[in-house]
Amino acid sequence: MTGCIEIQPIWRPNPSTVGATRMAMFIQAAGQGGDGDLWRWSVDRPESFWSMLWNFCGVLGERGGETLLDADRMPGARWFPEAHLNYAENLLKYRDEGEALVFWGEDKVRRRMTRAELYAEVARFQQLLIEAGVGEGDRVAAYLPNLPETLVAMLATTALGAIWSSASPDFGVQGVLDRFGQIEPKVLICVDGYWYNGKPVDCLAKNAEVVAQMPSLVRTVLVPYLDPAPNTRKIAHAVLWGSNATVEGKKEVIFKKVAFDHPLFIMFSSGTTGVPKCIVHGHGGVLLQHLKEHQLHSDVRPGDRLFYFTTCGWMMWNWLVSGLASGASLLLYDGSPFAGHGKVLFDYAAAEGMTHFGTSAKFIDAAAKLGLQPGSTHDLSALRAMFSTGSPLSPEAFDWVYREVKSDLLLASISGGTDIVSCFVLGNPVLPVYRGEIQCRGLGMAVDVFDEDGRPVRGEKGELVCTKPFPVMPVGFWNDPDGSKYRAAYFERFPNVWCHGDFSELTAHDGMIIYGRSDATLNPGGVRIGTAEIYRQVEQLPEILESLVIGQDWPPGRHDDVRVVLFVKLREGLVLDSALIERIRQQIRANTTPRHVPAKVVHVADIPRTKSGKIVELAVRNVVHERPVKNIEALANPEALAFFRNRPELAD
Repeated sequence: MTGCIEIQPIWRPNPSTVGATRMAMFIQAAGQGGDGDLWRWSVDRPESFWSMLWNFCGVLGERGGETLLDADRMPGARWFPEAHLNYAENLLKYRDEGEALVFWGEDKVRRRMTRAELYAEVARFQQLLIEAGVGEGDRVAAYLPNLPETLVAMLATTALGAIWSSASPDFGVQGVLDRFGQIEPKVLICVDGYWYNGKPVDCLAKNAEVVAQMPSLVRTVLVPYLDPAPNTRKIAHAVLWGSNATVEGKKEVIFKKVAFDHPLFIMFSSGTTGVPKCIVHGHGGVLLQHLKEHQLHSDVRPGDRLFYFTTCGWMMWNWLVSGLASGASLLLYDGSPFAGHGKVLFDYAAAEGMTHFGTSAKFIDAAAKLGLQPGSTHDLSALRAMFSTGSPLSPEAFDWVYREVKSDLLLASISGGTDIVSCFVLGNPVLPVYRGEIQCRGLGMAVDVFDEDGRPVRGEKGELVCTKPFPVMPVGFWNDPDGSKYRAAYFERFPNVWCHGDFSELTAHDGMIIYGRSDATLNPGGVRIGTAEIYRQVEQLPEILESLVIGQDWPPGRHDDVRVVLFVKLREGLVLDSALIERIRQQIRANTTPRHVPAKVVHVADIPRTKSGKIVELAVRNVVHERPVKNIEALANPEALAFFRNRPELAD
């Protein structure tokens, strides 16, 4: 007798504690039978769901009248059109002696700040902004590491109804100007330098050059990090952070209540295919979405210790700091994630009783390659959840986490993007975890998978879409008065449906598998292949540190077919010989299909990536085809592109 083998979950929630999760409490309060029923209710009755979420999470603000959704369409929907609130006020509603944040700057700097101290610092810095003439709708830009000062400045800015935007200090001058030059900030906050892998990196010259080319600035604030008294003379309009620290009397933070869709953040697309798009997000949508994702999907509770490894140029920084609104203490880190022989983040987790550990799929892969066993070497007893994003998390990475980190925790692979500064699909503390799958669709997010003809499919690969409006849709793009760039970015493929650009599959468990970006999928012989399917197999081989795959137009000059080309970065001292190439091809052939097997396997010294760690298949594909890469400033290691130019291996 034959039949299908039922796939068993790799983790199940503990029956004795699952009832204490915020998700379980919300399900009970909503009167729904379970998570599947809850999701269906949340997308079928969105006004009821988002209204209940507002109350359940204790949002500070005025909801206004009965209308919660004006114009049920995409684009064009307006949520809570009569509401007024302030994002920063919700993050600063706890003002006691509880810990607001801990900061580690590699092994160089340790700082702590209570909620009362954070509030006082925000009030102090807000006075500087007011003195500089910053008001509602003005832009304040930060060229900063993930420091406490970055959080303080963001809260002071958004409390006034001004608009915040940030980039990390590893961006080059042109990369910063490509971003901030478009939005014309009134104030720029920058840093004298930062630590990376134990080495100081000076930023003063870059700051001076950026400021000189931004005529909109009336004030530059320099944060001391490497040097307690850095020289500001060469930076126009510059004052040192804390220069107004002698403000007399206890100042209160001014909270300007604004409309639900009043601009809060300007985020930037990665920019590897042109000048970055300026994506505008609003106060209410970001707040509600982050409260939902933290409290319900991640089970963040008051007193929890929330960490995400991120820079201020990645949307996960914005996601992380919103944890204050749920009463969590933030664990901030700046520097290399592999400081301290690769163990610094786990050192941090053990020392600070981290409850939620967020990182990238690439970090988890690298930790496994390094042979780390943090569950044995560190006290992770407080850890309840681990998050992964940035690229698909392989099934083998799930195995490593549950074997080497902790057997009883929620491993939540999450996926969304800068476009929504949040997630479409993510974790759930009341559901089982299946190896290699994202657990579920976000509540209130009508996520589906469409085939080429726009029909929903199950158990088949297709385009990740969202078929109904949701509150954290962008307010729009900056300098896009008629909305044409915004519509073109998401709504041209399927009219009135958000098409996100992920090649995905809804599983039998109502979970999600993401195979890579749609514009990077391979089409050898007209068969569509997700790049993640190849990476999963290749990177299991111990010789391979990392890989990148593209489709090369073949034969040359034709654009109707491609051959699969795989680039590999090897462990130090190894050589890509014919035996290893055959092992790579055999690994792929045995576990996928003959279509996945690369026609060419090429050794390169490094794999190019964005500042947030995502590999850039499109940029490499352009280099291989002798097309320009429009914005190499978006890359963390642009010099790596040179390895892919005019490769003799690709000529035949």
